[in-house]
Amino acid sequence: MNNEAVQLLVQQLSIQHFQKPFQHRAYFNPRLRTTGGRYLLESHNIELNRKSYDLYGEQELIGIILHELCHYHLHIEGKGYRHQDVDFKKRLQEVGAPRFCSSIMQASTKSHPKKTYMYRCISCNLQYKRDRKMNLNKYVCGKCRGKLIEIA
Repeated sequence: MNNEAVQLLVQQLSIQHFQKPFQHRAYFNPRLRTTGGRYLLESHNIELNRKSYDLYGEQELIGIILHELCHYHLHIEGKGYRHQDVDFKKRLQEVGAPRFCSSIMQASTKSHPKKTYMYRCISCNLQYKRDRKMNLNKYVCGKCRGKLIEIA
């Protein structure tokens, strides 16, 4: 699915569920990491996360779009568009939009396990486990100040 198809889908869902046109832009934003989508207050555009579509399919994307359209239409109407507002919660129920999307972070961490690095001091054989790669020219052993080598 490309940005043109997303734009058409958002416009169709807006007419179908809200009986009002969506007159701004909707598109995939590759920089979104932790959320399924977001409504931008200043430009009135809707940004969507492609990863949620890739992981969970079109039904999940439709739910995210409906959620963001609730923000959009309530904001345009001057009503409570934030998550804690009664108007927003009521509109979500009316159109059958989810309050939260499926977790993108859990799904992505399962498919990409985190790499760990193991280092050993050549003097005292103390081992260090690190999540990030260390610059071995910059760091020494904290116990004996010996030289470190990477072992895994």
